[in-house]
Order: sequence, then C-alpha cells, then structure tokens
Amino acid sequence: MSLWEYKHITSGPHGFATPALLESYLNQLGKDEWEIISYETLSNNALAFNGVARRTTLRDWTLESAAAAAAKIEAEKLRAEFAAKFAGNATGAAGDAHAEKPSTLVSETAAPEDGFRKLRDTERDADPDAAEEGDDWDNWDNLDDDLPTFFEAIKPHLRKNQRGPGQSVGVTFLAKRWEQSEGDLIGALKECGFVIPEREDDAPVHLEFEGELYWLNLNNRHELFLNTREKPRPVFRVAQAKPLDPSDPTAVLLAGEASAEQAEKAKREADRVAREAEQAARRAEHEARRLAQQAAAQAAREAAQAAAAARAAKLTEDGGQKTEDGPKAEDGEQKTDGGQAEEVVTVSTEELPPEAEEFLAAVRAQMRRNRRGPGYSGSITYLARAFKQSENDLVEMFIAVGLTVPETANDKPVKTAIGEFVYWLNKDSRNAIWINGDEVRAPRTEDGGRNTEDGEQKAEDGAPAVETAAMVEPITQDSAVVESAPEAAPELALTETPAVPAEAVPFSGDSALAGIRLLLNPNKRGTGVSAEVGYLAKTLGQDLQHFLVVISELGLALPATEEHKPTFVEHADEIFWLNKNPKDGSVWINAKTSKAGAKKAAGSAAAKPKAKKAPRAAE
Repeated sequence: MSLWEYKHITSGPHGFATPALLESYLNQLGKDEWEIISYETLSNNALAFNGVARRTTLRDWTLESAAAAAAKIEAEKLRAEFAAKFAGNATGAAGDAHAEKPSTLVSETAAPEDGFRKLRDTERDADPDAAEEGDDWDNWDNLDDDLPTFFEAIKPHLRKNQRGPGQSVGVTFLAKRWEQSEGDLIGALKECGFVIPEREDDAPVHLEFEGELYWLNLNNRHELFLNTREKPRPVFRVAQAKPLDPSDPTAVLLAGEASAEQAEKAKREADRVAREAEQAARRAEHEARRLAQQAAAQAAREAAQAAAAARAAKLTEDGGQKTEDGPKAEDGEQKTDGGQAEEVVTVSTEELPPEAEEFLAAVRAQMRRNRRGPGYSGSITYLARAFKQSENDLVEMFIAVGLTVPETANDKPVKTAIGEFVYWLNKDSRNAIWINGDEVRAPRTEDGGRNTEDGEQKAEDGAPAVETAAMVEPITQDSAVVESAPEAAPELALTETPAVPAEAVPFSGDSALAGIRLLLNPNKRGTGVSAEVGYLAKTLGQDLQHFLVVISELGLALPATEEHKPTFVEHADEIFWLNKNPKDGSVWINAKTSKAGAKKAAGSAAAKPKAKKAPRAAE
C-alpha cells in the first residue's frame, strides 16, 4: 500500500500573468511526480486557481522492479571491480577497494531506485528566515526571466474603453491591485518609454509592442489612464483605374439604362403630383359641401327660431284661445295632455336636397326599437362607425336636414317633421348625442279616435271610439336614450268591461294593476312574482310600445342606471316595480308583499286562536 503526501497548490488571488507561466508551473509539478486531485479556477480569471496535489512516499513492491534493482546492483559491482583493476592497485588494495568502493558506489547510485527518497528536513519550515533547500537566492537574473513583462502584466486588468476604440485601465487602479505606490508605477511607465502628459489636451505619444499600440492620457479629473489598441494593418493597396471611353458600346448601353431610369423617376413624380392634385380637389369639394351644409343648417335654425318667436307672439296676442279639443295650438306646435306645448318644426321634403331622403332612410335602417318608450333611436357614435364618418360630420349632416342639437341634456328636444316621420336629437347624462324617430301621428279627438288627413274621424284598430277602465293617456318620460314618448297612445284594456261612454267610467289604476297581477308567475328563486313585459303585452294582445306607455302611466318606471333604485308602486298590500335583465336587456314587472302587508298578515296570524288538540282516546 502506498503512502501519500499532500500539498495545497494555488496561483494567488490575482493569478498568473500569462498562460505560459501557468503551463510552466504545472509542468514542474509533473516533473516532481505530483498528481493533481483537485483544481478549481476563478469565474472571472482563468489564470487563477486553487487545488490539491499528492505523490507517493513509498512505491509499491513488485517482482519486476526488485529484479531490475538487483541486476543494476550487480552491474555496478562489476563496473567497480574493473575500475579498481585498471587503476593498477595491488591485489590487497584491489580487495580493499572491492570491499569499500563498490559499497559506496552502489549506495549512491542504487539509493534513488530502491523506492525511497532522500528525507527533507521539515523542522525549520515555520522559520521565515530559514533558507529553503535547493533555492538559489543569489541568482536574481534567472528570477527576472520568470516574471512577465509590464505589457503582459496589465492585460488581465484592461477593460473596454468607454470613450474610444481599444481598451484602457487607470494607473491608480493598477497601483492598488499590485500594492505599489502610484509614483513607483509612473516611474516604471517612464522606464518602458511612456511619456507622461501634463495637460488633458496634450497629444498622446504612441508606443508599439508586439503589434499593439499603447499610450497615456489625462481625463478632466486629472486621472492618468493607460490605453491600448491593435495596430491598424493595411488591407489593400491603391491602384489607378482608367475612365470608360464614351464611344465604347458598354458606355452607350449604360447611358440608355440611365435615361430609362430617369424617365421612370419622372413618371412616378408626375403620378404623385396628379394624385396630390386629385386629393386636394376632393378635399376642397368636401369642404365646400360642408360649408354649404353648415350655411343651410344655420339658415334652418334661424328660420325655426323666427317661427317660434312669431308663434309665441301670436299666442300672447290671442290669449290662448280654446277649442273643443282643449287649449288651441298654433301651426308647428302640439299640445300634450298636461297642457305643455311641444315645438314641432315641419321641414318640406321639396326644400331638402335629393340625397336627404336616402340619408334619412339609411339612418332609420340603422336605428333600433326604443326600449323605454315608443319609436326608435340610435347613438351618434354607433351611426358614425356604421357610416364610416366622424361624429362631427354626422351631426353637421343632421343639422343640414333641419334637426336641432340641444345644448345640454336638460334642454327639451325640438322635434322636426320630415315627410311621414318626425325626428329629434337629445343628449344623455354622458353628453352623448342620440337621434330619435317615430311616425307622424294625427291628433286625438274627444272620443278617442284620430283625425285623418281627409278630415274623417277614425277609431284605432277599428274599435268604437270609447274608453275603458284601463285606458291611459300618454305621458312624457325622460331617459338617456329617448327624451319623450309619442303624443298619444292607443287604449289598452286589461280587463273586459262593457263599452260605455267615457264619462261613465272613471280612470282607475288599481284595476290595471289587479289585471297585471293575475298574469304574474311565482319566482323560482326567492319570494314574489314576476313576468316579462313582452309576454304580458302578447298575452293581452297589445302592442309592446303602447303597453310600456300604459305601465309608465301607472307609476312604474325603469331606473336610469343599475345603481339607481327602481320606482315602487303599492297596491293591495303589495309593491310593484320594473327592472331590466342585464343579460338580454328585457324588461320585467315584479311584485311582492309590502312591509305593511307582512305586518298585517303577522297580526292576523297572532290574533287567530290556536286549535285545541283533541283528547287521546283510551285504548
């Protein structure tokens, strides 16, 4: 079994200056029969390492090595004998020499081959003043040959130059890393041939060493830096060329190609100028049309204002004359049941341009049924996307056909009758503009019918012009989508009553709520009953828009937003309210027992005597 001796090997914290020094160090370990069993390099420097090496102190004994050692000893003995004989010694002296000399020679020559080394004195290893065995400290020339040159020693410390090509390192940084004073390092630089600059603007003096350039410079903080870069090497040599002769066929061909290229460029430039001119003309035409529309809209607004002022003056002079239908309204105004006049501006289709009818028809096709009242509506934002126009341009187009934009959301909209339809603009709570439309309706007569254009009185749906107990007059309902309901709505009979004169049947909302209550279904989850408004209107055989007007007259109204509370109407110890389904937008009527009704039912249950249990019969 071999005995081992170990030692720690390291290159120091900064590593070797060059790979050649590292290789020389490792080769020396191999010559001394050291085996490296651990070797770890630093992450930032491949020439710096730490490790452990070992070697045997006693070789393993084998038959071959023992035979070779014995044969060598015998050969040395014979050599010693022959040397003694030829020396002319006597037989006795030869015998003494044979007895002494071979022993000395054999001991000196065979000792290194017997598996043992000469022991080293380790008693003074801890003494720093003790000289190591085999070291020649007086031979300084050999020691200088093992050190790297100054240019090789600075290479591990060079970094990319931030202000130019190549690499650089601060002299102060080198002095700290090498643990030397800055003055000694500057002296070494001078010995290497460097010229120390005195000012920042001094021209650098370049030195060349092994194909690389080195120089010194001062920065604005008067710090000295050493710079290096690779020496520029020529990559080509200058050669004189001769121009092409104009008579050469190649020159003629190249001239034709150049002229064709110039013609193509001129054509592209002409096309570009034509396109720009066409676009400028189109923009000018669009601007002129827009200005004309604005002027027409302004004239229409001024005419509407003048007509309204004239009507107001005439009403003031006449003192509000009354007719059989109630308060008389002048031309262009309609009276609601509440006595408030709604301003309606009539615009003749002959005064509008031919494309106005097509534009209004396209707008009607994009509008949707109003869920909070009769008619239909649409937002300007949606219509602008549908027509691929800006919102301002679309509003200007509405103004051009005679519509009036309210200034605020609280302003009452001005209705404009164009042909068989009436339109008006309003603003919601977010100041967004909406357009609303409906068919033009004839004014209602005393008996519930409507006056047609030919002057004949006609009841709606062909029924007699009478009112039922559930007949409701139209109301005005403000909302974010539509500002007001139509001027009149058809009658809705929720209960079957005989046709009697209107004066004999007074209005009663309780009978309508009682009829609606009979059609409500119990909720699957929670308490109360509910039904969808469309289902109720279909069951009663009524139009949905008219049915919405009826329930709004009863006091039921949808909340403006989801955060607002609904309007509750109490009837027969129950409360009724409307809500909108957030998934499909359908409107539902709900009802449940009110708090007063719950208290009354609880009191009735408490006052009712409890039934006594019958005595149990004896078995």
